[in-house]
Amino acid sequence: MHSPALTVDQYLESLPEDRRLALEVVRKVLLKNLDRDYEECVQYGMIGYCVPHRVYPAGYHCDPKLPLPFAALGSQKNHMALYLNCVYGSAALAERFRERWRKTGKKLDMGKACIRFRHVEDLALDVIGQTIREVPARKYIEQYEATLNGKAKPAKPKASAARRGRGL
Repeated sequence: MHSPALTVDQYLESLPEDRRLALEVVRKVLLKNLDRDYEECVQYGMIGYCVPHRVYPAGYHCDPKLPLPFAALGSQKNHMALYLNCVYGSAALAERFRERWRKTGKKLDMGKACIRFRHVEDLALDVIGQTIREVPARKYIEQYEATLNGKAKPAKPKASAARRGRGL
């Protein structure tokens, strides 16, 4: 759900306690593993992690006034979600990510870039941290520009079992 919060603290304070605590755990993993060139912000009504204009002046191609989105963390109506644009933007990284997750034995409910979860225990936090560490801002910019220029193909999502049955 889109939040009117202007700061990360406001966003977290607006959540029910169980969701706030879960998102704070995931947030700590992201902050611990993010390259120093990323910044935390509120973007698209969620907690965002972006490549700021000081690092990538061109900004996001859909709206160059906005910094380039890298990841996001949010509370939706029926679940919480972690959006990993870096996984969507790289078929090779997506394959490594899915393979690492599979080895944990945890169920992965994921679309193109969105990992849906109801409890923080549903997540393979070590896999998320490792994936974030693998993509410093400069590498993400190269991946992003290659995709924009048609030199790289984004990952093809593998529908979760629950979603396959609904035709989504």
